[in-house]
Amino acid sequence: MNAMQFLISTLFDLFLMVVLMRFWLQAAKADFYNPLSQFVVKATSFAVNPLRKIIPGLGGLDLASLLLAFIVAAAKTTALIFLVGATWEVGFVLLDALETVIKEGLNLLFWVLVIRALLSWVSQGNNPVEAVFQQLTEPMLRPIRKVLPPLGGLDLSILVLIIALQFAQFLFMDLVG
Repeated sequence: MNAMQFLISTLFDLFLMVVLMRFWLQAAKADFYNPLSQFVVKATSFAVNPLRKIIPGLGGLDLASLLLAFIVAAAKTTALIFLVGATWEVGFVLLDALETVIKEGLNLLFWVLVIRALLSWVSQGNNPVEAVFQQLTEPMLRPIRKVLPPLGGLDLSILVLIIALQFAQFLFMDLVG
């Protein structure tokens, strides 16, 4: 049973992260011709494109991708409920889906920051993934750099943002219980 729960959770969470990445790429106006962006678009188009016919964008935000993220999270919760044989309740599924989308969004941001930090140590600056991750995270790092400039050539803004993100995740978990 635990193995199936792990597999279902992992598969849904990975797809949810790709869907959230699509939303984030469009919100950040990242380079959609980048190989990583192309992968994200192609991996999610089968579900996002039909939703776009129903849900238009709003102010540059891809609401169809956001709705898809919520649907994927609700489907994950529903699949896990049926797997364990629990009672399906619409209120619980909707709240859990919202919590899942927020948690996975924070996890996605965490991993993008960690990968960006690691790439900055080994990359020569010509990595397409690094370029997209820079476009995604730079708007969040810029205000931190204004307060905390690079010290001795070290940019600590990513570390500060990761610590703030971890604090937000713990705070969120305390709030939802």
